[in-house]
Amino acid sequence: MKTLTGPTHIQLTINGEPRDVFIEPHYTLLDLLRHPLVGLTGAKPGCENGDCGACTVLLNQKPVKSCMMFAVDAEGKTVLTVEGLVDTPVQRAFLKHFAFQCGYCTSGFLLVAHALLHEIPHPDRHQITEWLRSNICRCTSYEEILAAVHEASES
Repeated sequence: MKTLTGPTHIQLTINGEPRDVFIEPHYTLLDLLRHPLVGLTGAKPGCENGDCGACTVLLNQKPVKSCMMFAVDAEGKTVLTVEGLVDTPVQRAFLKHFAFQCGYCTSGFLLVAHALLHEIPHPDRHQITEWLRSNICRCTSYEEILAAVHEASES
């Protein structure tokens, strides 16, 4: 294993854009995304121990908790954040069904739903529920979220 000290150079793709960044080795992927030089604040710091899902992003099309992953481990990979979901069926369905209240958890739910629909285009309610278990909404808009994901699967 390579020992990292001082700023480290990595290359990755974020929302379709190739990026070359210098980061501290202790940075999480969440730190990298929210850093002023990258400026993508859609992934939220919530529990910062992988429980809540507010920091969820897609890494090579799979949901990951960005607070639990070192940024250096994203070297050469593709990251999709909520900022990359502009005008997607899942985003439109969330808006239509008001599938958010305070909005803090919404980006994580959107990304998990987007990944689910990529993996299983027409999931049933049980599959939707299972995929969404990785995220917590403290405002209790779960029924609206389920309805939005179901509608997005129909489009």
